[in-house]
Order: sequence, then structure tokens, then C-alpha cells
Amino acid sequence: MYLWFAVKTVFCTCQPDHKINDFKKVRAHYKISKIGKLPTIASESSGLAKSTKPGLFLTHNDSGGKAALYEFDLSGKLALTKTVPDAVNVDWEDMTSDAEGNYYIGDFGNNGIARKDFQIYKYADSTARTQKISFQYAAQHSVDRPDGRPTFDSESLFYYQKNLYIFSKNWGKNKFVKLYAMPAEPGNYTLTAKDSIQINSQVTAADVSPDGKTFALLTYGKILMFGITDNGIDFKKPLGCFRFVSKQNEALIFLNNTDMLVTNEQGDIFRITYK
Repeated sequence: MYLWFAVKTVFCTCQPDHKINDFKKVRAHYKISKIGKLPTIASESSGLAKSTKPGLFLTHNDSGGKAALYEFDLSGKLALTKTVPDAVNVDWEDMTSDAEGNYYIGDFGNNGIARKDFQIYKYADSTARTQKISFQYAAQHSVDRPDGRPTFDSESLFYYQKNLYIFSKNWGKNKFVKLYAMPAEPGNYTLTAKDSIQINSQVTAADVSPDGKTFALLTYGKILMFGITDNGIDFKKPLGCFRFVSKQNEALIFLNNTDMLVTNEQGDIFRITYK
């Protein structure tokens, strides 16, 4: 598995993104530093969110892990384990939060099984109450993978202005990442793609900057950033792309309007600082 990721990331560059979608070269503007190691209990970190406590963050494990969130500081020291009630970790792939103290945990991974129903757990930190947001993809009966597995697999989401935005992992032959949106409220939704963009790397995490002007996509090997205009989340304004190779990148969060925190499933913590 590590060899597969090594080969995949070595050949992952921003050149196609510069050419096809007019992303700018921005690597020179960022400093990448390894700053810590996640606690061993978070053995497959797959999502990140800020804790309600200053200076602390939350992560969760990938498929088959416990239905729990692990609170840690930037050095990787474990502060607390939060069990998420009324939830099951079938395949947790990303998480996000809102200003009211709610966390949204995306149980929508679909790498190895033909799932038909997906959910996002809305967990209120103050009350320890969990609600379920269920969804399906309108066209999820379509198949274009050689092995016949479904193309409807996502590993990334973020919260923005009372909505949740999900990005497909782009298993398809044409390498198009699709964008979906739904209300951040309990219910059962059928999703239709609202936009798409060609990216030749699989998207594993996403986040939006605190000022609501930028969102970023993390992939195996690079980070792509988009501008937000007129409060619309779409792919109309590509900003920049830079390589970021650190084994199996799975989680990303903005620390402020420019800097980011990234973790991988090998437990490394990276800070990406705008110079």
C-alpha cells in the first residue's frame, strides 16, 4: 500500500492544473514544516476540525475505527477522547464544524464496498447529542470504473453558510471532481452535482478559510485552492496549486486565512505557513 502511494505521489504534479484550469504556481509562497506526531490512538487520521477549546483540534480514524473523536494539541499530545453517541464508523472520511459548536462527521467513504446509503453525523459538543443527515447520489447507479465498483465515493466536506459541501474522490476515467451540496440539517437528501473540474489526483479532504474567501482541496500529492465570490462555492475561480507529498494525506484544516494544518494516516502533523 505504501509503495502504491509513493508511486502515485511521485508522479503527482500541478502541471496539468496550470495548463487545463489556469491554477497559479504558488509553492514558493508556502513553508511546509512537520510539527508533531498524532497520538497512537489516532492511528488512521482521516479528518480534522478545531476543538471548542483554544489551541486544540479533533481528529477521527478511518473505516472500522471507533465512533470517537480524539482531541490533541499541535505537538500531538492527546487531551481527550470523545465518544460520539448513536453513531457507527462504517467509513468516516472527513469532518467539519460550525460556529455553534456542531461537528459534522462524513460517513460516506466507498472505496471497497458498493454502498447505496450515506450519512453525515451532526454531533453537538455541548449536549453530546447526535443527529443523522442521510443522502444518496441521484445518479449513483452509473458505473465507469473498470472493476465495476461505484464511482460515488467521497472523502471530503466542509461547512459554509448553513450548507455542507462534498467533493467526490474522482475514481472515474475522466478524472473529474464533482461538487455536491446539501443543508446542514437532519433529513434525507438526493444529491446532484452542482459543478465539476478535472483534477488528476484523488481528493481526500477539504476546508474553507475563516474569512470565507478561499477553499482548499487536499489530494494525494498536492493542494489546490479556489476563490469564493458572491458567497458561491464552485470551481470558477482557481487560485493556486502546489505539491505536498507526505505519504497518505487524508485531512486538512485552515488555521487562519492563509495557513493550514495537514495530517496523514501515518500520524504525521504538518503546518503549511504562508510566507
